[in-house]
Amino acid sequence: MGLTDSAEAQLVLSVLFLLIYLITVLGNMGMILIIHLDPQLHTPMYYFLTHLSFLDLSYSSVITPKALQSLLTSTKSISFLGCFTQVYLFVLFAAAGCFLLSSMAYDCYVAICSPLHYPVIMSTGSYVIGFMDSSINVLCLRRLNFCNSNVIQHLYCDTPALLGLSCSDTQDLEIMLFIVAGSTLVLSLSSISGSYVSILSTILKINSTAGKKKAFSTCASHVLGVTIFFSTMIFTYLKPKTSYSLGRDQMASVFYTIVIPMLNPPIYSLRNKEVKNAALRVLQKREGCRQLISQ
Repeated sequence: MGLTDSAEAQLVLSVLFLLIYLITVLGNMGMILIIHLDPQLHTPMYYFLTHLSFLDLSYSSVITPKALQSLLTSTKSISFLGCFTQVYLFVLFAAAGCFLLSSMAYDCYVAICSPLHYPVIMSTGSYVIGFMDSSINVLCLRRLNFCNSNVIQHLYCDTPALLGLSCSDTQDLEIMLFIVAGSTLVLSLSSISGSYVSILSTILKINSTAGKKKAFSTCASHVLGVTIFFSTMIFTYLKPKTSYSLGRDQMASVFYTIVIPMLNPPIYSLRNKEVKNAALRVLQKREGCRQLISQ
């Protein structure tokens, strides 16, 4: 059903969401291309940023196009299979994002605390964990009966909204899903916290002010990204169905599904001289190729 019944508000939201989505696609695709095309960015940190951009682009694309269709047209329906596919893919990419952020925190730890071992790249087990989380989520939801209303008061198919829609007793499933979601968030946050405690301890031992500033700037973007991502996730999912608030939860969901994927490229690149310089080098190479072709 979207966010509002007002035709004027739907038009404004559709234009806003379309603009945000286009910026998301351009920003994340641009980040992936710059990292791929510039050899100097072929390091662990930018390896993780490539995957973060891919995940942001993916879970935004799972939600936004269908949301735009609902806002711009009279077609607001979604098939049962389509609804569960949307839930499955969203949970997969979101859970993978949690563990990718924890991998990036460990990468910061290695860069600052053990620079001699920095070239070591961690595996992409984040996707495996995301696959497991999403499979459990959808298998639990498949056990529910939906025998009354088929109206989802949300912008997309989300787990809390589907739990509220079911006519089954969802208490046991809520506990199971709470444990799965809680374990994902606690494990990834524990890994991030452990990495940053070690980082802070190392930074405090640095004598020079310039050295401390450089060390802080190395991970400042990641801290901001982690704070925004996890705070909205915890607010939305780590609570019982009885505390589900339609308007409040809808706005939180819009923020982390549509807005956050747009914010990550500027968060990780605007204060990063390496990315700016890489973008300039890529543009200069492209311009050089054009001049050779024209000659």
